[in-house]
Amino acid sequence: MKLNKIIIIFFTYFIFIVSCSKDIEKKSVIKEKSLDLQVLEVYQEGIESLEEGDIFFAVKKFNEAEILFPQSPWAPKSALMAAYAYYSQDYYFDSIAELERFLKIYPKHKNLDYAYYLLGLSYYEQIVDETKDLNSILKAKEYFSIVIENFPNTEYAIDADFKVNLINDTLAAKEIYIGRYYLEKKKWISAINRFRTVVDNYETTIYTEEALHRLVEVYYTIGLTEEAKKYAQLLGYNYQSSKWYEKSYSVFDKTYKKNKKANFKKNKSLIKKFKSLLD
Repeated sequence: MKLNKIIIIFFTYFIFIVSCSKDIEKKSVIKEKSLDLQVLEVYQEGIESLEEGDIFFAVKKFNEAEILFPQSPWAPKSALMAAYAYYSQDYYFDSIAELERFLKIYPKHKNLDYAYYLLGLSYYEQIVDETKDLNSILKAKEYFSIVIENFPNTEYAIDADFKVNLINDTLAAKEIYIGRYYLEKKKWISAINRFRTVVDNYETTIYTEEALHRLVEVYYTIGLTEEAKKYAQLLGYNYQSSKWYEKSYSVFDKTYKKNKKANFKKNKSLIKKFKSLLD
C-alpha cells in the first residue's frame, strides 16, 4: 500500500512538473512572437514614413526596430533601411555613418553586397569634378572595387564596374589637368610623372591618347628623342586615326602644320612616312 501511494504521489508530481514546463514554454513562445510582431510593426511604420518623405521619423523607427530586438532578422534590415533613408534625401554623411556601423555589427550578413554598393554610391554622389578633393573619388572606387571583387555575380557588380570606369576617367582627367599645368610652367619631370600615371594606371580611359602625345612633346623638348620616339610609336600603333597622332607627327616634322591645309585629305603615305621617322 505504501509503495502504491509513493508511486501515485511521484506520478502526480511528474505530471505537474511537465505541465508547468509546457506552460512556461508556451508563455515564452507567445512572448517571443509578441516581441517579433512589435519589431515588424515598428519597421512597417518606418517604411510608411519613408514613402511619405519623412525620412527623419523613418530613421527613428528603423533604429527603434533594431534596438527593440537585436537578434531579430529585422534588426540588420532596419539598419540598412536607415542608411537608405538618409541616402534617398542626399544626406550622404549620415548614410555613410549608418553603413559603417552596419558593417561592424553585421560583418557576415547576407546583404553585405548591398551595403558596400550603397557606401560606394554615397561617396560617388559627392564627386564634383577632377579638380576637387579626391577623397570622395577614391572612397567610391574603393567600395565599388570591393563589390566587383567579392560579389561579381550580382547586379550591383555590373553597375559598380561601370562607375569605376567613370571614376578612372575622372582620375585620369585630374592627372592630365595637373600635367598640363606643369608643362606650362616647364616643370618637365613633374609633367612626365603625371602623364606616365595616366598611361600606366588609366590606359583604358579616353585620356591615354593625350597623355602619350604629351610625353612625346615633353621628351622631344628636353632632348630625349629616343624616349619621344618610343611613346610616338605606342601612340601610332594604338591610335593611328587620332588627332593626337597627328600632333605627335608634327613634333618630328615641323613642316607638317604648314602643309596641313594644303593636304586636307589625309595622305595614305602619312603612316608610312611617320614610321620612317621613328626608325
